[in-house]
Amino acid sequence: MRLADKVAIITGAASGMGRLAAEIFAREGASVALVDIDDRGEQAAAEIRQAGGKALFCRADVSSEEAVKGMVAQVIAAFGHIDVLYNNAGVMPPEDEGLEQITDALWQKVMDVNLKSAYLCSRYAIPHMLEQGRGSIINIASLVVFLGCTVPQDAYTISKGGLLGLTKSLAVQYGRQGIRCNAICPGPIETELLRHLWTNEEARNTRLNRIPMGRFGDPKDIVYMALYLASDESAWTTGAWLMVDGGISSNYF
Repeated sequence: MRLADKVAIITGAASGMGRLAAEIFAREGASVALVDIDDRGEQAAAEIRQAGGKALFCRADVSSEEAVKGMVAQVIAAFGHIDVLYNNAGVMPPEDEGLEQITDALWQKVMDVNLKSAYLCSRYAIPHMLEQGRGSIINIASLVVFLGCTVPQDAYTISKGGLLGLTKSLAVQYGRQGIRCNAICPGPIETELLRHLWTNEEARNTRLNRIPMGRFGDPKDIVYMALYLASDESAWTTGAWLMVDGGISSNYF
C-alpha cells in the first residue's frame, strides 16, 4: 500500500473531493483525520472504519487558530504523528464577483477558509513533522490563478494565489528538514462547488469546449495526484505547482 503507516490530515473532508481523498488514502494504508465543520464527517469516518481503515473525525473550524491547535493535538493523541497535511478546505461563494461587488464580509470569509486555514494548519502540523524529519503538505490551489476569467471570482482567485505563494515559501524554508510542500491546481471539476456556475447548458458547454481532453475533471483526477504527493514516490518533488486541468491552460482558443 502506498501510504502504509502514514497519518494524514485532510481538511474539508466531510463531503466531495475531501471525503473521496479520505477514502482513497485510507484504502492505501493511511490513518486519516477527517477535518470539517460539517458533522457528515463523522459518518464518513465511520464508513472508512467499517471498511477496515483507520479514521477519525475532527470537528473544527480551520479558520480558527484555537480550533486548529486543538485539532492537531487530537490527531497526535489518536495516531502519534503527522506525515501528510492535505489543505483541501475551500469555498467559492456565488456572490464572489468583481471587486466592485464584493463585500468586506465575503472577502474575509473567502480568505479565512481558503488561505488562512492552510497557514494555520501548516503552522501547527509542521512542528510534528520536524520532530520526525519528514512530511508532505499538499495545497489545493486553482487554474484560475494563471488565467483570467470573464466571469470573475476575484476573492477566490486571490486566495488561491496566496496558496501558491505559501507553497513556495514552505518548500524553501523546510526542504532541508525533510518537509515537502506542493500545490495542485485543478481545472473545472464536476463537484457541488462548481455546479452553481453551470446554470444552464450553454454555460456548461462554454467551459467544456475549452478543454482539450473533452471532459470535465473527475474528483479522482485530483485525489490521485494528491496520493502521489502524499507518498514516498514524490520524495524529490517540492515547491511544484501541478496543473491538473485536462489541458485547458494550454488552449489559446
